[in-house]
Amino acid sequence: MFFDLNFNSEIPKYQQLVNAINDALANNTLSSGDALPSVNAICSDYKLSRDTVFKAYSILKENGVVESVPNKGYFVANDTRKVLLVLDTFKAYKEVLYHAFVNNLPKKVIVDVQFHHYNINNFKTILNNSKGKYFKYVVMTFDHKEVPSVLSDFDNDKLLLIDWNVYSKASNNYVFQDFGSAFYDALKEAVESFKKYKKLVFVYPTFTKHPTESVTYFKQFCETKKFKYKIVTDPADFNVVKGEAYISVSDRILGTFLEQCRANNFEPGTDVGFLSYNETPMKKFIYKGISVVSTDFKALGAKAAEFINQETSIQTYIPTKLILRESL
Repeated sequence: MFFDLNFNSEIPKYQQLVNAINDALANNTLSSGDALPSVNAICSDYKLSRDTVFKAYSILKENGVVESVPNKGYFVANDTRKVLLVLDTFKAYKEVLYHAFVNNLPKKVIVDVQFHHYNINNFKTILNNSKGKYFKYVVMTFDHKEVPSVLSDFDNDKLLLIDWNVYSKASNNYVFQDFGSAFYDALKEAVESFKKYKKLVFVYPTFTKHPTESVTYFKQFCETKKFKYKIVTDPADFNVVKGEAYISVSDRILGTFLEQCRANNFEPGTDVGFLSYNETPMKKFIYKGISVVSTDFKALGAKAAEFINQETSIQTYIPTKLILRESL
């Protein structure tokens, strides 16, 4: 067995050895039960110290990739594969995505999930510390100039970008939703419902990480369809007015909306309207049902699982749909 090690690389030699063995597993060069070269053999063949080889084998053993048998050596433990899923934050619709992803994977695949919380230092730490430790990587990115350089260190065949098309390259694997034209098309389906109201208000709080292109397409929609509109960015300025319909990318605003409706005796869907971004399992039960515009997070998770299960590239968008309920 030959391991391609680069002695001029900045990557530590033990990590290169870990990466090489993981690559061999991913490429089916190694499989369950196969014996690995002995520590002495690798030291001799590659001029490595025993400490370096032991460290590499110890990492593989901790990750469940190999097991040691006394007096016999190291062997590939089983067909278990570890996958890293990196999400932005934990929200109800992310839980739907996560369960759909996990439930569509075979039992031999173990998923580690971590959250970057839109913090570039968290993002770099998670990904830099994970190099060579996983079979494949599924990553939800965000808008920060350093994201591309972090992702550039990963093999495209092992990396899948999900949710938001930001800083992706033509060669990347991806499963995205469309926050622009697809959002516009969903709004068009709600035209008759919007006509009940004198003004449309897009609530886009300054604290949100939602892509700004949705605001651009909202303006375009209102101007094309001749709706009066307003954009609210400061939550303190959000006041529910009879005869207006609200579109919000934040569930915090949904709570405020319902509180103000109760205080003013407004009937959602009649006196005022509300359209929420991102479906969650509870929105069809809140009040008499909250209308939503959303991608199918269950489909997104299932499609991401295909990338793990198949040795093929994936480049696809999950449709965004309008679900009309009583709130609009």
